[in-house]
Amino acid sequence: QVQLVESGGGLVQAGGSLKLSCAASGRHLNIAAMGWYRQAPGNQRELVAIISSRGSTNYADSVQGRFTISRDNAKSTTDLQMNSLKPEDTAVYYCNVQLPGVYGVNNYWGQGTQVTVSS
Repeated sequence: QVQLVESGGGLVQAGGSLKLSCAASGRHLNIAAMGWYRQAPGNQRELVAIISSRGSTNYADSVQGRFTISRDNAKSTTDLQMNSLKPEDTAVYYCNVQLPGVYGVNNYWGQGTQVTVSS
């Protein structure tokens, strides 16, 4: 069983910054990808950023150049540094980790943390 604990959400003015953190715990963690997703009211959950075990990253076009994802493999943690925040970044942000399973990749989710950007 994998547990994810997120922290760092909150309220910030447009143009400000926030940093989200996620820590994974469990037995025999062999984490492949770690990522952040977000879901705004009335919208589907969407990928924000993802980082592989080797450090390769991929970002949504809407956050490219403003957000930076990082991870610490030794600590099984991932951070999302969010700069130049916009009101449209307002959403619940979810941490995601992918672990290899018998039948493919298993996805695990955090509880979500609210990010609100005021104009």
